[in-house]
Amino acid sequence: MVPFVIPNVLGPGAGGSTGWADVCTIIPWNMYLAYGDKRTLEQQYSSMKAWVDYMQSKSKNNLWNTGFHFGDWLFYRPFDDNDGRSAVTDKYLIAQCFYAYSTELLIKAAKVLGKSDDVTTYTALLASIRDAFVKEYLTPNGRLVSNTQTAYVLALNFDMLPESQRAAAAQRLADNVKSYGNHLTTGFLGTPYLCHVLTRFGYTDVAYQLLFQQTYPSWLYPVKMGATTIWERWDGIKPDSTFETPSMNSFNHYSYGAIGDWMYRVIAGIDTYEDAPGYKHIKIQPHLTDRLTYADATLKTYYGTVRSHWKTDKGKLQMDVEVPANTRATVYIPASSSDSIKESDAGLGSVKGAKVVGKEGNYVVVEIGSGKYHFVSTR
Repeated sequence: MVPFVIPNVLGPGAGGSTGWADVCTIIPWNMYLAYGDKRTLEQQYSSMKAWVDYMQSKSKNNLWNTGFHFGDWLFYRPFDDNDGRSAVTDKYLIAQCFYAYSTELLIKAAKVLGKSDDVTTYTALLASIRDAFVKEYLTPNGRLVSNTQTAYVLALNFDMLPESQRAAAAQRLADNVKSYGNHLTTGFLGTPYLCHVLTRFGYTDVAYQLLFQQTYPSWLYPVKMGATTIWERWDGIKPDSTFETPSMNSFNHYSYGAIGDWMYRVIAGIDTYEDAPGYKHIKIQPHLTDRLTYADATLKTYYGTVRSHWKTDKGKLQMDVEVPANTRATVYIPASSSDSIKESDAGLGSVKGAKVVGKEGNYVVVEIGSGKYHFVSTR
């Protein structure tokens, strides 16, 4: 059981809350993706496995519906809610999703470390966890028992639903956002994945609407209220300028700042590939919007600086990409065809080391090596 706080100053039993305790699987895997160092996984593998085994020990037929959980902490709940608009998500539905996620990350770590027996064992467990989720929380018509943004976000992000039902679930999520006037209602556990899921299922436009929303609850509401840091609550200062309870109302709290991950990976488009962690193989796929004409992001990796910069003007796109030494990148250039793209005034075919590998949706996909590139295309 992973405690709420380490060192565990709260005493026996103060631990095991889903989404918090899963730090022992989520952090090692993401450290590995960011730095490519297997030693992190080697050192933490036993605790990753012990946490998954703990959840299994508390489950019946691999349905984990016991124990205390913080749940989707500080989700949206309007005052005097007579209409049922509070976005309450079943805590055990959430627990089942993270049970699956931690098991999946354990399997990935086992593959990296060559633990084939564990791969077999926990792959079977993961299938059972997802089956239990479907039986307990999904109706035959594809509706989750908690009809909230967080429920659909977690179910989709962690692949809890049959593939045939995912598109409909994503539509339900997008419709839910619209039903709240293009506002999010997620708390600590739904917020980090919300925009990623919307993008994954083709609703990046909805994600951008959430990003630029200025009224409560939203990311820009605190900014409009004078915030220069991320707040613990969506309404640390309420619209009437009164404050939330002083016993828990931090004005410097990371959780909702998780949107920064989406801004780097989706707006700028700098992302990782699991086949070559540590940014040895880099993905660059910016997602454009008419709400922005410019984005510029850099990331320092072990190999050097990765940069993705794009600018649009009157239907033209300029895209500057920097790929560090001893790495390669797969770049998704928004363009109608490879013929419409130039790199430093030359056609793609004349760029040394560049290879056009195909067309995906509105993107031309190009493989490039290290160096600095200046792409120009017609949107």
